[in-house]
Amino acid sequence: MKENATPSTSRRHEKYDRLIAAAKKLKPIATAIAHPCDETSLKGAIEAAEAGLIKPILVGPKAKIAAVAKKHALDIDKIEIVDAPHSNAAAEKAVELVRTGKADLLMKGSLHTDEVLAEVVKRETGLRTGRRISHVFVMDVPNHAQTLFITDAAVNIAPDLEAKRDIIQNAIDLYAGLGLGVPKVAILSAVETVTPTIPSTIEAAALCKMADRGQITGGELDGPLAFDNAISPEAARIKGIKSPVAGQAQILVVPDLEAGNMLAKNLSFLSHADAAGIVLGARVPIILTSRADNVRTRMASCAVAALLRHSQLAKQPIRA
Repeated sequence: MKENATPSTSRRHEKYDRLIAAAKKLKPIATAIAHPCDETSLKGAIEAAEAGLIKPILVGPKAKIAAVAKKHALDIDKIEIVDAPHSNAAAEKAVELVRTGKADLLMKGSLHTDEVLAEVVKRETGLRTGRRISHVFVMDVPNHAQTLFITDAAVNIAPDLEAKRDIIQNAIDLYAGLGLGVPKVAILSAVETVTPTIPSTIEAAALCKMADRGQITGGELDGPLAFDNAISPEAARIKGIKSPVAGQAQILVVPDLEAGNMLAKNLSFLSHADAAGIVLGARVPIILTSRADNVRTRMASCAVAALLRHSQLAKQPIRA
């Protein structure tokens, strides 16, 4: 997917539109949906299926799912349902479906994120890999040319240096897997200079050196960078920062979950951005949606996960 040099004035959410259009060209992926027991999660799964993005397998209390469908006039007659008595059992069974190859994606329904991830990270029965689990917001910000990837704003609360290495690598692999090329990765802090009294600036410098030594691959890294000079060429110019990343960042790596959560919600509520959510580092991508997500955001989350999974299965990027 080629990013425009200048933001679109005719279409506010064209970045998501391109992702969804690209995913629609591919075969729908079998997706285990854990506990879709409210209107939002069940309707989201049905709409994604109708759009040809996923082939849902609904995992949860069969009677409750049927009651929700009836109450909200949702057609689930042709969708497979795997009965599970409660949310914990639904998470466990959905993970099992992925682990045994009956599904290639995992999607959170109307249960807490911790319930899903607790099953994902179990050593014997989960979907662990050698990589740390992390979250990426794929943000479509109106009037900003680039699709912004913000990580990690939902899973790792206060990641250490080793965890941040995985967080960055997960985001780079996602960016490349979507066929977007080599990303420019900004490691954010409050300032753009290495400052001993601000630990995140020390970690940013260390992460850049790790990339120099091949411990992080596939992206161009720079940091520490403040948010303004990471995304604004003019701010970078004024500060005198000469870098291929400054002012052009596509992946924004935040110091901790609190900073990332505030940044993502700022963009959502003040800039009217959409924030598709995906969890990486497990055997398959995990679609992580919020009850507050609109239809376009839910579709984009499914599209991103589907495109990445197709790329993983094909071992090459899917051009979106």
